[in-house]
Amino acid sequence: MNNTAKDLLRRTLLLGAGVIAAMTASAQKEMAEPRAQALIDRLTLEEKAALMQHTSPAIPRLGIKQYNWWNEALHGVGRSGLATVFPQSIGMAASWDNDLLYEVFTAVSDEARAKSHKADADTDGKLNIYQGLTFWTPNVNIFRDPRWGRGQETYGEDPWLTSRMGLAVVRGLQGPAEAEYDKTHACAKHYAVHSGPEWNRHTYDAKEIDPRDLRETYLPAFRTLVVDGGVKEVMCAYNRYEGQPCCGNDRLLTQILRDEWGYKGLVVSDCWAINDFYNGHNTEPDATHAAATAVYNGTDLECGPNYGNLPEAVRAGLIDEAKIDRSLLRLLTARYQLGEIDRNPGVWPVPYSVVNSKPHQDLALKMAREAIVLLQNRNGILPLKKGTKIAVMGPNAADSVMQWGNYNGFPAHTSTLLSALREALPEADIIYEPGCSHTDTERLESLFGQLKADGKQGMKAVYHNNTKHEGAPAATVQLNSPFKYSTAGATTFAQGVNIKDFSAIYTAEFTPQESGLVAFEIASHGPTELLINGKQVRETKHSGTEQPYYTMTVKKGKKYDIELRFAQMFNEGTQLSFDLGKMVPVNVKEAVDRVKDADVVIFAGGISPRLEGEEMPVTIEGFKGGDRTDIELPKIQRMMVKALADAGKKIVFVNFSGSAVGLEPEAALCDGMVQAWYPGQAGGQALADVILGEYNPAGRLPVTFYRNLAQLPDFEDYSMKGRTYRYFQGDPLFRFGHGLSYTTFDYGTPSVEKVVDGLLVTVPVTNTGSRDGEEVVQVYLSKPDDKDGPSHALRAFRRVTVPAGQTINVTLPMASESLEWYDPSKELMTRIPGTYRVLIGGTSDPALLKSVEIGL
Repeated sequence: MNNTAKDLLRRTLLLGAGVIAAMTASAQKEMAEPRAQALIDRLTLEEKAALMQHTSPAIPRLGIKQYNWWNEALHGVGRSGLATVFPQSIGMAASWDNDLLYEVFTAVSDEARAKSHKADADTDGKLNIYQGLTFWTPNVNIFRDPRWGRGQETYGEDPWLTSRMGLAVVRGLQGPAEAEYDKTHACAKHYAVHSGPEWNRHTYDAKEIDPRDLRETYLPAFRTLVVDGGVKEVMCAYNRYEGQPCCGNDRLLTQILRDEWGYKGLVVSDCWAINDFYNGHNTEPDATHAAATAVYNGTDLECGPNYGNLPEAVRAGLIDEAKIDRSLLRLLTARYQLGEIDRNPGVWPVPYSVVNSKPHQDLALKMAREAIVLLQNRNGILPLKKGTKIAVMGPNAADSVMQWGNYNGFPAHTSTLLSALREALPEADIIYEPGCSHTDTERLESLFGQLKADGKQGMKAVYHNNTKHEGAPAATVQLNSPFKYSTAGATTFAQGVNIKDFSAIYTAEFTPQESGLVAFEIASHGPTELLINGKQVRETKHSGTEQPYYTMTVKKGKKYDIELRFAQMFNEGTQLSFDLGKMVPVNVKEAVDRVKDADVVIFAGGISPRLEGEEMPVTIEGFKGGDRTDIELPKIQRMMVKALADAGKKIVFVNFSGSAVGLEPEAALCDGMVQAWYPGQAGGQALADVILGEYNPAGRLPVTFYRNLAQLPDFEDYSMKGRTYRYFQGDPLFRFGHGLSYTTFDYGTPSVEKVVDGLLVTVPVTNTGSRDGEEVVQVYLSKPDDKDGPSHALRAFRRVTVPAGQTINVTLPMASESLEWYDPSKELMTRIPGTYRVLIGGTSDPALLKSVEIGL
C-alpha cells in the first residue's frame, strides 16, 4: 500500500462516511482491500465464519449490514417479482449477437440495482435472498449432450461461442471497469467438467478426463471470463473432478484458477455442495472436516450452513485462521467494491421505473426475434400469405409460463403465440384447437379463469414462515394463472417466503359457467388439504403426485369456496401445482377434424421447463429427474402431427425447448419448422412476426440437432469423441450454426491477411434475394495434420445486416487467442506453428464453407 492509500485509510477509519463519499473513483477501488483488512482485524472467529456463509448476518458494531449473497439473473433478474424476462440463455445464444447480449445484461444490471435499492429501503437495510447485487450467472458449462436438463441455461455446445456470449454477460452485469463502484458482480459457473446428468451430480466423479477435452472444451469459457472478463465470482460445481470434490479441488481452484490464470476474485460453492463432501462423495468424515477442506483449497464463500463449523475446525487444528482471513478478505473486498457495505443510495442510482420499462420490453422483443431459428421452409411456406386461414394447435400455443424458462423473473405481461396471432389477424382467420398436452393422452381444459378472490380474477395465496399457518403472513399474492411451484434450485414460492418450513393457504370463489364434472389437479410434495365450502374433500400426507386429480360435479352459476392448504415438511425438493378444469380425452381424429377448414396448421409443440431443468421431481416416459432419457418428441405429439399430415394438412411445426429435440419424422412431414426455445415475455409476438413475415429470421443453432439417440454416446461419458459438431462424424438432422432466412446469401472469395498477433479475415457477402436480411458470418479453424483433434472449431462470428441485392465486405479479426490449438506435449491450448485452414460461411457444414489455407 502506498503512502497516499495509507493516509486515506487512516482518515476513513477516523472520519467515517464523510470521507468515503468524497473519495475519487480510483481511490474507492484502491481502498476496497485495505478497508476489508481493517474490518477483519476487528472480527471474532465466530463472526468471520458467519460472514463466509451466503446468509451473512449484520455486525452492527462494525457497520456491517445483513447481506445475502444469493441472487439470480440468468435471463433477467430472477425470483424476486417483477422483471423483464428475456429468452432463456440457450435462445439468446441462438442470436449469435454478443453485442445485443451486452445490451440485454446492461438492462438486467439496471433492473438489479433498482430492485436492490428498493429492497434495501423496504427492509431497513436487511437484504435477503434475491435482493442483493451478487448474481450467480452466467452458466458457461458446455452443453455436451442434449439430454442434460440444465443445458438450457448455457450458451450451447461450442467453447468459443460460449466464451464470447459469457463475456458479454459479465461486462453487462459488472459495468465499466473505470466506474466508481462495480455495478453488480457476475459469477462463472459451474467450475468445472459439469454438464449432467442431474440425478447423480452429488456423487459423480468426472475422472480420467482426457487432458485435451479439459483444455479444449471444458475450461476455455472459464478462462476467458477470468482473464478477459475480470469476472468477480467463480462457482465450483457439485461433482468431483479426478477424485476430489470440485469445491475442495486443489488442481482446479489453486493450480489452474489462481496460479495459472491469476484469478483474484472469490470462489463460491454451489448450494449445499459442501454437504456432498460427507453425504455424497464421502471424501470427508463430517461437516467440520468438509468446511476446513473447502476453505483450505480456496472456496471462500459457502452457499449452505457448514462454514458455521469453521471455529471448531480451527480449534481442532484442521485449518489455520490465516486461511479463513484470506477468504474473508476476498469477500469483504467484493462488498466494498460494490459499495454494498456503505449502502450509499447515490451508488449507481437507478430508478425503480426502469424495471420492465418500455425500452426493456422492446429489448426483450428484439432478442426474442433474433433468437428464432428457421430450421426448414419447404416450398416457401413461410412467411404465410395474407388471407391464409390458420389453425393453431399444440401444448405450447398458449402456455405463458413455459416461455419464462427457469431461474426466471415474472413479467407484467407475456405474449404467447396464440395471443400474438389473434392480435395480428382477424379472429375469423384463426382456429384454436389445443389437441394434446406435452405427454399425456388426456388433458385438462383449465377453468382457472373462472376463479375470483377479493373481487379480482384468480386465487389469493397467503404464506407463513412456519408449517402451521400461524402468525403474521410472510407474503400475500394474487395468482392469475394455474401455478406450478418447485423449490428446486432454491426457488421460493414467493418473495419473503422460506425455502423450508413454510405453509400456504390458497383461496378462491369458483362460479362455473357450465354444469358438469370438474377435475382439481393437485401435484405436491408435502401435505395438502383441499376444502370445498369448508369441507375437506382430499388430503395427502406426503406426496400427491401419483393421483393428482379430485373430481366433483358442479352446477352452473352456483358458488363454491375453494381452499387449498399446503405445508412444506420434507427435506427433499418441494413442489406444488394446482389447476382445475374439464378433463378432455385426447382424440386425435376429432382434433384433426376440428381444423379441417384451415389452410395451414401451426403446431406449437416440443417440451417445457416443467419437464427439463435442474434436479426435478419428474419421472415419466422420456424424462428423469430433470434430464431426458430420450430426445424424441413425446409420442402423443408425434401421433398428432402424423395424423395432420395424413389428413393432407400443411404444417408449420414450432418447437419450444431448451435443448435439441429429435424431430426426424416431423421434418419429413412438416413444410415449415421453427425453433422457438423458451422465448421470454415477448416470445409470442416475435414468433408471430416471423410467421407473418414482419421480421426476417436469422437465428443460428448453438447446438447440434441429432436425428435420434443412436447418434449419441452414453450420457455419463464425458469424452468429447462423437459429440458436438467438432467431433461428431455422422449426418445430423440440423447442424450447429444452421439457420435459414427469407432471403438468400452468397459468399465471395475470402481473403486472410496476417497482422500483428493474428489474422484479419475479409469476405464479401451478397444478399441475392428480394428482401433485406441478416446473416451470421462464421469463421472456423482447422488443423489438417491433427488427426486426434476436432474437424473444425469456431473462432470468430458476426451477425450483419445486408440490404437486398447488395454486397458488403465483412471483416473479422482473429487475435492470438482464437488461433490457439491444443498442444499434447504441453497439455495446453497454445500457438502451434503449422498449416491451418480458415473456413468461412453461414453454417458449420464443411461442404458449404469457403476454405483458405494458411501457415501460422
